[in-house]
Amino acid sequence: MTKVAIVILNYNGRAFLQKFLPTVLEHSAGCEVWIADNASTDRSLEWIESQELPVKTLAFAVNDGYAGGYNRALRQIDAEYYVLLNSDIEVTANWIQPVIDFMDSDTRIAACQPKICAYDLKTHFEYAGAAGGYLDYLGYPFCRGRIFDTREEDLGQYDDKTDVFWATGACLFIRAKAFHSLGGFDEVFFAHMEEIDLCWRFRKEGFRVTYCGASKVFHVGGGTLHKSNPRKTFLNYRNNLIMLYKNLSPWQRWKVIGMRLILDGLSSVRYIASGAFPDVIAIVRAHFAFYAMIGKLSKQPNRTKKEIPLYSKSVVWEYFVLGRHKFPDLKGFEK
Repeated sequence: MTKVAIVILNYNGRAFLQKFLPTVLEHSAGCEVWIADNASTDRSLEWIESQELPVKTLAFAVNDGYAGGYNRALRQIDAEYYVLLNSDIEVTANWIQPVIDFMDSDTRIAACQPKICAYDLKTHFEYAGAAGGYLDYLGYPFCRGRIFDTREEDLGQYDDKTDVFWATGACLFIRAKAFHSLGGFDEVFFAHMEEIDLCWRFRKEGFRVTYCGASKVFHVGGGTLHKSNPRKTFLNYRNNLIMLYKNLSPWQRWKVIGMRLILDGLSSVRYIASGAFPDVIAIVRAHFAFYAMIGKLSKQPNRTKKEIPLYSKSVVWEYFVLGRHKFPDLKGFEK
């Protein structure tokens, strides 16, 4: 068994592999590096083979998304820790050891993420994870360093090590034993928010989900689906409802989902105002797709009845109404 296996799930990411894989290899001495290809059509694996790079490869015949692709890959890789790394990530020197040392210090740490800054604006945090994620009581995710469209400048304010609610799937360190004990990602998500669901389930089982600011990477973002793509809008809205249904207690679930029906309708107004009508259709489709899945979701076993506290206020209200655009301004964390 190897200590650390870096696993890059690739789908038509040849350009990113050409750009960033050499740096991953340069700064990951002692780690196995795997490319798990999710039925790419851009000859990604042929390029890797032609370069004779010191990586191991897995080739899948169909694209099962982030959740299914990683589940399939990690069942075939024997390691103590997995590092799930997007192909559009630029790593830095000594990005691995601080996180592994932190996770080694406590076997209850199931997941950890490094500091995620933007590749196009390296002085600022990036949307996908920033300095660790949280979830408000209505299911809206946000991060230290990034709330909705406001990204903070990295001034060292999040150079700590701390517990968070969720860690980003863009660069996710996972304890393999903990991952497999929960059955991996829930493949009903396909892509988007499956890592938040996994972290929520980790915490229900008594594991810790953490952030380590001593490690830093840069993320391009939107490498597979741009954030304005209606397909991504559909997955984000549908999967958020799935996650809430799965993880909230029965008495909470319908109250929150009912409120989300109203709020998601209001968010459609913003898309209409900007002329993004395909996104409006995507939100409507997402709700109907979720309602059609309730029967299937209700049959999933409830592994634990433990409830994990969410952020007690509405981050939507605080951001859009009260103008609290930065993490330190939020009031729900005050004691």
